[in-house]
Amino acid sequence: MTTYFMFGKYSPEAIKGISSERTEKANDAILKLGGEIVAQYALLGDKDLVFIVNLPGVEEVIQASANLHKLTGIAFSSTPAITVEKFDEILS
Repeated sequence: MTTYFMFGKYSPEAIKGISSERTEKANDAILKLGGEIVAQYALLGDKDLVFIVNLPGVEEVIQASANLHKLTGIAFSSTPAITVEKFDEILS
């Protein structure tokens, strides 16, 4: 499993649909791909949301991003992440 940070940006239409029910559906879309949700945060600034998730690989994060956009109208950009300890290990 790889950790990904999925940054979301609301469209004007997506803001209208904010609800706990939609969040549950979005979470289910990630879980159906074999994912695990580590944390979710609302942000201020360039991005509106960040989901920290573990997914099996790149194909699944692409599917998650596309499925979430279709479901919510929120555009996601995703990036893999590793711990600083792993980073140090790789570069040592």
